[in-house]
Amino acid sequence: MKTARILSYTLRHLYLYKRSLPRLMEVFYWPTLDLVVWGFVSIFLDRFKSGGAPGFITFFLGALILWDMLFRSQQGITVSFLEDMWSRNLLNIFVSPLSPWEYISSLLAISAVKLILTSTVMVTLAWLLYSFNVFTLGFSLIPLVLNLIVMGWSVGIVTTAFILRFGQEAEVLAWGVALFFQPFSAVFYPVSVLPGWVKTAAFFIPSSHVFEGMRAVISTGALPVREVVLAAALNAVYIAASLLFFSWNFKVVKRKGLLAKAGE
Repeated sequence: MKTARILSYTLRHLYLYKRSLPRLMEVFYWPTLDLVVWGFVSIFLDRFKSGGAPGFITFFLGALILWDMLFRSQQGITVSFLEDMWSRNLLNIFVSPLSPWEYISSLLAISAVKLILTSTVMVTLAWLLYSFNVFTLGFSLIPLVLNLIVMGWSVGIVTTAFILRFGQEAEVLAWGVALFFQPFSAVFYPVSVLPGWVKTAAFFIPSSHVFEGMRAVISTGALPVREVVLAAALNAVYIAASLLFFSWNFKVVKRKGLLAKAGE
């Protein structure tokens, strides 16, 4: 693992954003649109709730911002990988000294930079437009966000492995696979409202524990350690499994000569 090679490849992608409006839209426009639309929905529901829980808008906007962090962390990996595939640059990358592990590390770094930019926009707009300050969660925000980012990375790495193995026919996974976990993650509602088998499935998804923890912090001010520990333990298993899965798929792709055909 060479840090210089990781940083070089990371900068290669970041330079693309300097003069590319479509790429900048990915970072700024879509998160802004999500926040504005759902923010007004939150205000509407908060005004017209019939004896509902106080501070409903806090639950809703907090969930929206945290969910977007998970979604963008996954997208940061898969979209950067797809750009290499679309430009038919993968073969050039892997005949260079850059190793698969350095490549993945670079994708994680790219994802982190994009996530910081996107989150800054959403947090700022939530404060300016709706007087919602996500930092009211205090230091509890740190373990919650970290768990969501790691889960997003796990999903992104697995998605990248599938696209690498099966080519363009698997590209649809880059845009929709994270949304598959949303119903089980209990983003906008508690796990308790889920039916039995869905509740069981939700237990094994780190994000469900994160959003349960977020609601607990907003309601009581105390971080539920059990939820954070469960999310962290599951993430440790999933990130390790995703890296092994990518490594295995990369070896298969090299053995079958599929790398030269990537993007066709």
